[in-house]
Amino acid sequence: MSNAQPLVLAIQNDPTDPPLLVGEWLEEAGLRLDVVLACDGATVPTAVPEGVHGVLALGGAMGAADDDVAPWLADERLLLADAVSAGVPVLGLCLGGQLLAAATGGRVDLGPTQEIGLAQVRQTIDGLRDPVISQAVPTRGADIPAVQWHQDHVVELPPGAILLLTNDACRVQGFRVGDSGYGLQLHPELDGATFRSWADYPDEALVRSGIDPLAAAVPVEAADPELVTAWRPMTRAWADLVWARFSAAPAA
Repeated sequence: MSNAQPLVLAIQNDPTDPPLLVGEWLEEAGLRLDVVLACDGATVPTAVPEGVHGVLALGGAMGAADDDVAPWLADERLLLADAVSAGVPVLGLCLGGQLLAAATGGRVDLGPTQEIGLAQVRQTIDGLRDPVISQAVPTRGADIPAVQWHQDHVVELPPGAILLLTNDACRVQGFRVGDSGYGLQLHPELDGATFRSWADYPDEALVRSGIDPLAAAVPVEAADPELVTAWRPMTRAWADLVWARFSAAPAA
C-alpha cells in the first residue's frame, strides 16, 4: 500500500469485532487501515500519531468505563479526545461511539432497554443536513435498518454535540462532536453471518435481554442487502472527510 493514501487507525476492542464491512468500504474508498489489536494487548496511543488521518473505534462487550476489564480503554478515550481536539475524523461504532461520548464530556450508563438484532433508526433534522449521516439510506419511509447489540446508552451527549440518529428504544443512535467526530450506537460493520456467530459469545447484554440470538439473526441475515445499501454510502462519506484531512496535511 502506498503512503500516498490516507491512513486510518482502527482500535479493535474485542476479538469478535474487527472492522468487517466498514473496513472493506474504507479500503474501497482508497484508505489504508492499521488495526491496533488492543484486545490482544497491543498498545493504544494516547494521541493521534503523526501520519494518521482518521480514527475508527470498534465495538466490544465491555462498558465504556470498564477499565478494570479492559485497561487500554483509558488510553483509547484520550486518543479519541485528542482526535476531536485536533480535527482528525473519528468514527466510533457501538462501544466506540460510547467511548467517544465519554471522552468528550458525555455520559454513558446502563440503559432501560437492550437492543439486540435488527432495529430501525431515523435521521434527525440535523442528521438530514449532516454531510455524513445524511448519506445513510432509508429503505422504508424514514426508517433506516440497523444491527444492534447493546445495553449501555449514551444518556448525556458531550457539550456541543449534535444528535443525528435516534429511535424510540435508545435516543442517541448517532451524534457528531466537533467538526468530524461521529459516534454510532449501531453496528454498520456487521452482516448477518457475523451477527449469528456472536451467539457463541453470550454477554451481559444478551443475558439481560432474554433474546434468542439465533432467532434474532434471521431478520438480520434477510436484511443484509438493505444494510449495505444503507450504511456503505455513509461510510464512504466519512472516508471523504479522511481524504480531506489527508489532502490538507503538509507534505512530508
